[in-house]
Amino acid sequence: MDTASFTGFLKTIAILIMIYYAIRIAFRLLAPVLIQQVVKKAGKNFHEQQQNMQQQYQQQPDPYPSGKPREKKKVGEYIDFEEIE
Repeated sequence: MDTASFTGFLKTIAILIMIYYAIRIAFRLLAPVLIQQVVKKAGKNFHEQQQNMQQQYQQQPDPYPSGKPREKKKVGEYIDFEEIE
């Protein structure tokens, strides 16, 4: 069985620190590319949704075919109340 030595411990710490900094540098280099891809995809999805909504709107029948709004049901007459002092 091997015993742990101080130099082995220092080597392990040095390797862990180098791996940590390598990951940080790689992330700094790759993050802009990844973010750009995410933004492109979100923009594409938004554009597709907008086109789908536009097509659905164009396919709906005109609610007022004659150009005039429909007459609403008359429920009763309007009564204007005045305040009495």
